[in-house]
This record gives sequence, structure tokens and C-alpha cells, in this order.
Amino acid sequence: MEQEGKKTLKTYYSIGEVADMFNVNTSLIRFWEKEFDIIKPHKNKKGNRMFTQDDINNFHLIYHLVKEKGMTLKGAQLKLKENKTETENNFEIIKRLKNIREELISIRKEMELQEIHTSNK
Repeated sequence: MEQEGKKTLKTYYSIGEVADMFNVNTSLIRFWEKEFDIIKPHKNKKGNRMFTQDDINNFHLIYHLVKEKGMTLKGAQLKLKENKTETENNFEIIKRLKNIREELISIRKEMELQEIHTSNK
């Protein structure tokens, strides 16, 4: 999906694509859709769910709260209802920190390889 270094965002994603993004079953996506009112998929003429980028972003928040932080569904629902903006901000900070960590690990591995390469000469 990369095009000239930029990611191309689709308008709609199928339930299967969303499930693949989070490595979960489609049944969990349908369940979360029913449990969280912030998920509002469109349905096509066949009745298939079509999720927007906003829905994907909300799934990221739900996944983070339920799967990564271990919150109950009720706890995650309450957190998103009472303070969605703070939850989104905290999640963005965590994502950035994870990216920085991955970059630092990559740099360290590269330096270790260079060190091994230069010591073998």
C-alpha cells in the first residue's frame, strides 16, 4: 500500500482487514462494535460492515485498553466515555515511545554489527 514513500489510506476497510490489523478474529471485531458506541461502521448494499479510519483509530484505543492494559470492557467503556481525549493523548505518547524504542534497538543492533565487522578485520 506504499506509494512514493507515503501510505495510501483507504476510505473503508472490511471486517476481515480490521481483524488482520489487530491479529484477532472477526467475531471480536463484531463484539467490540456492539459494546462500544464509538464504533460506527457503514454497511454496504450486501450488509457488510465497512470501517472508516476513525473506526480503526477507535479500535486501536479499545485494543490498547483491553488487550495491552488489561482493562475490563466496562472499565474501557467508562474510560472512553469519561475521558476519551486524555486516553487518545496517552495512547499517542505510548505509540511514539514504542517507535523511539524500536529505532534505538535498531541503531544498537547496527552498531553491534559494525563492531563485529571491524573487529574481524
